Amino acid sequence: MSEADLSGAERSRVLIRGVVQGVGFRPHVYALAGRLGLSGHVSNTGEGVVAEVEGAGEAVAAFRERIRAEAPPLAVIESVSHQQLPPAGGSGFRILASRPAAGRRTLVAPDTATCDACLRELTDPADRRYRHPFITCTDCGPRFTIVTGLPYDRANTTMARFPMCERCAREYRDPGDRRFHAQPVACHDCGPRVRLLGPATSASGPAELPGEPVAAARRLLAEGAVVAVKGLGGYHLACDAADEQTVALLRRRKARGDKPFAVLARDVSDIEHLTHVGPVERALLTGGRRPIVLLRRRAAAAAAGPAPAPSVAPGSPDLGVLLAYTPLHHLLLGLPGDPPGPRLLVLTSGNLGGEPIATGEEEALERLAHLADAFLTHDRPIHVPCEDSVVRVCGGEELPVRRSRGYAPLPLSLPVPVRPALAVGGDLKNTCCLGTGRQAWLSAHVGDMDDLATLRAFARAEQQLEEITGVTPEVLAADRHPGYRSTGWAGRNAAGRPLRHVQHHHAHVASALAEHGLDGSTPVLGVAFDGTGYGDDGAVWGGEFLLADYDGFIRYAHLRYTPLPGGDAAIRRPSRTALAHLWAAGLPWDAGLPPVAACTDAELRVLERQLEQNLGCVPTSSMGRLFDAVSSLAGMCQRAGYEAQAAIELEAAAAACPEPDPGGYDFPLRPAAGDGGSGAADPPRLADPAPLLAAVVQDLRSGVPREVIAARFHTAVAALVRSTCAAARERYGVATVALTGGVFANAVLSRACAGALRADGFTVLRHRLVPPGDGGLALGQLVVAARAGAGEPTIPPLTGSAAH
Repeated sequence: MSEADLSGAERSRVLIRGVVQGVGFRPHVYALAGRLGLSGHVSNTGEGVVAEVEGAGEAVAAFRERIRAEAPPLAVIESVSHQQLPPAGGSGFRILASRPAAGRRTLVAPDTATCDACLRELTDPADRRYRHPFITCTDCGPRFTIVTGLPYDRANTTMARFPMCERCAREYRDPGDRRFHAQPVACHDCGPRVRLLGPATSASGPAELPGEPVAAARRLLAEGAVVAVKGLGGYHLACDAADEQTVALLRRRKARGDKPFAVLARDVSDIEHLTHVGPVERALLTGGRRPIVLLRRRAAAAAAGPAPAPSVAPGSPDLGVLLAYTPLHHLLLGLPGDPPGPRLLVLTSGNLGGEPIATGEEEALERLAHLADAFLTHDRPIHVPCEDSVVRVCGGEELPVRRSRGYAPLPLSLPVPVRPALAVGGDLKNTCCLGTGRQAWLSAHVGDMDDLATLRAFARAEQQLEEITGVTPEVLAADRHPGYRSTGWAGRNAAGRPLRHVQHHHAHVASALAEHGLDGSTPVLGVAFDGTGYGDDGAVWGGEFLLADYDGFIRYAHLRYTPLPGGDAAIRRPSRTALAHLWAAGLPWDAGLPPVAACTDAELRVLERQLEQNLGCVPTSSMGRLFDAVSSLAGMCQRAGYEAQAAIELEAAAAACPEPDPGGYDFPLRPAAGDGGSGAADPPRLADPAPLLAAVVQDLRSGVPREVIAARFHTAVAALVRSTCAAARERYGVATVALTGGVFANAVLSRACAGALRADGFTVLRHRLVPPGDGGLALGQLVVAARAGAGEPTIPPLTGSAAH
């Protein structure tokens, strides 16, 4: 018996668009049609999934409703449309071979963590896939990193080289099986093979080590080895997170400084004695995306479970944790009955800092030879690199820090239509973005564009986005910085297409507007705080209050300019930045101040001469550099071993402040010279950090703890944001504030600003879909430069529009 009355024959062609290939959608259609007593067929096409169904009118209508409501867990349905056809009188329901289609492409699913059903089989000695390192089904496993073309069929993945055995083929063809049309399906008999290779000892290359590869790798990890492990989107370097000597060795080999490592755990129970795990954090850790989640450490960790070595995350208030998301991870951490082994593993990208992640075996053996003692590799190719995503929870909501595995290449909906376009992002934490109509696709994390390998990785990522989206860009967008390598790439590859340059902080604000669905018809006040961004006057901007829409912006206020001696060199030496801020504020370099003590007498003389004669000094309004300066003044960080180290340590100190209400510092907003007129071109107001810096120095002399100084500084910055937004509302009537830029990855500051602004009646936009830093920059560039039918500016006169 069917579920519906079969009277009144009707036939309909139903097109389902979205992430509907590689997620078990055709089996879902097949089963639903069977339950409703419908005949017809379903197939994958380049447009999406197409089903033709025939039967009782009520059953056909129910099919169209339930196709979305009962979709598989990994499906993301964008639209369901249908077309009435004359009845054909068919019988039975079939799954047809996939067929390509010109024009629009369907959407590819992200890689997804191993599902519970597959985990049960992985750990069941009676199951034929017991301990199979590549166990997968329609609800889990690799997708984005193995797709070589569309439609999504095995022939268009890197699994094409592995013919299915008879048993896997039967599962693949059986509509009632969980692996029906699961393209990566395999088993011990027909799937990829894992090998464990030792270091190269001769011209013949590395030798394959004896024994079962995963068990042997576990033994090496327990003995203190560093093992390169081939994952979904590239190689990781793994070691026992509890072994201080090995973690320190890996840190030296990678030349990583004090930059925190992430740790891999089997279960939340292995880390909740170390960190605070709320419901949102737990959902992120255990869900299908499995990002690295930055968890706030407990003040005193319980001794009930494993503990990471001090060198895992020195000086960080957070511990980056991810749970096992591949079968190989679960095997490395051990199954029930396995010999004891590490319960927490350091898991870090297989590369040197700034380089792209290694993906191929030959490449890994060459590039990682001096980093790893052994290589746990396999023969399933990775078509596109994809690093782990990083998120934190701020105010009970997800805040992306790096959007990559598990998220890419899911599209973002745009509030305004755009021409087919490519935005190339910035030079740090690079991602690129393709868009057309009301959709945008951000690439996975590419990295810092400071070498040829990363530029090649960028080109590869961009090309793969074009292949899976079918978007051929007609317009290119890039940052205005003339020295950015991303901007140079766009210029070399424009090939006669328009190239539009978008001011850095305008792009940040636009990305926040776009992800929140604002069409730009009403301006917002964008608070764009970061470390570096090329300003329209040639200075380094980064402490900006911009009254903005997509057409342009007014620079309403900014931090007072401070000379940055040595440019980028000062970024690596927060002590130099602190001394420059003291000099600009007219404060003496007393010998007892930490940044003064951190420099030699010769350095101090050279620096003083630079500042007095303006030699090699770049003016900056950067809030990121002010964080560096205060971190140095408070005695926390004088030399930065990684980006934002000084600011991260300052946030850690603020979070540890024992006083519930430590107060703040004076951080006034002053009118610029010549301000006071009523015209639209008011000069920007200046936020003056001099009184704040003087108060910090006084606190240091009075012996105030660094944690209190850090907390007072954060309170002062939040108060500046609050008062400046209030002044902008009084002047322009603006009611919405966007908090954007890399500084707003700081949870202490973000919470304080958002809470104060909401208390004042503002609508506050914080990033939830793309990172606030440069990883989300390309989305803003795209919308500013490529939106269709852009009108006249809504704030006359606006500077910095994409036309400039």
